[in-house]
Amino acid sequence: MKKVVVIGGGTGNFTVLSGLKKYNIDLSAIVSMADDGGSTGILRDELGVLPPGDVRQCLVALSDSSRLMRSLMNYRFENGSLQGHSFGNLLLSALEKVTGSFEKAVEEAGKILSIKGKVIPVTTHEVRLQMILNNGKVLQGEKEVHLSTEIHKGYKSIYLEPFPQANPHAISEIMNADLVVFGPGGLYTSLIPNLLVEGVGKALRETKAKKVFIVNLMNKKGQTPKFTVKDHLNELKKYVGKDVFDYIIVNNSEPPKELIDDYAEEGEMVKNDLKNDVRVLEASLLSNELKEVQKGDTLKRNLIRHDSQKLANELMKIVDSF
Repeated sequence: MKKVVVIGGGTGNFTVLSGLKKYNIDLSAIVSMADDGGSTGILRDELGVLPPGDVRQCLVALSDSSRLMRSLMNYRFENGSLQGHSFGNLLLSALEKVTGSFEKAVEEAGKILSIKGKVIPVTTHEVRLQMILNNGKVLQGEKEVHLSTEIHKGYKSIYLEPFPQANPHAISEIMNADLVVFGPGGLYTSLIPNLLVEGVGKALRETKAKKVFIVNLMNKKGQTPKFTVKDHLNELKKYVGKDVFDYIIVNNSEPPKELIDDYAEEGEMVKNDLKNDVRVLEASLLSNELKEVQKGDTLKRNLIRHDSQKLANELMKIVDSF
């Protein structure tokens, strides 16, 4: 059975895992621990727990339990003192307190949800994402980085505070994988934070696994304006140490004009400027379904997004080729 490891955070991980779990592969998700927005941020600050939000999404994506159980994990309270919190975040935080270990909490939640695969925090250290802009401004936390509209003017450094070591289980998964899938996701908030953990870049350089980068559909205004596929690769290269990718998956279809118009203020589609690169695999990858906005959710969610099954089809073509 081929071993596939998915690295990222947020909805990108959810989309990739949702499609891949239907296939007969050994599947693992390595998840960024930099999230500090919304419900996750409040739980981190008030309870001193590790961020549950991105892990919850991966657990739900891999779950083979009933639709009701998956809906329960994603349920967000609409009012009262729990407004904005998802049940799954509260469950993971409570399990961490009961077991004394976030990894153990994730493992137990995985049993409850009958997940197909493993969910592994990239680090078990408590960290905060920090970014110093060229103008001297310091963005503290993933939420501030996510909301910034000044990153495109240049930044001096991006790092995790304190500087963490990788979870040994995450490194082991990367080293023993047949295929490592990186992305899609927010460049500075979901992808690069994984590479800022000591040992992850080295593992990606040294593993014998084939490596595939799934390019984002959209650029983010104020952060990656007019970024091309090559721009994204160059930015990742800084933190991995070299261009390690054997395959690059790029969407080649256009969303409806009304959606593009809706996103005009947010950003534009990522252009493929590597059409002659033999590593590039172009495919129509857009979802035709409109994402339901959950009640109580305080974060803005993308409507232009990847289709999980279309992505899985492209990834399985790669898996079946070796």
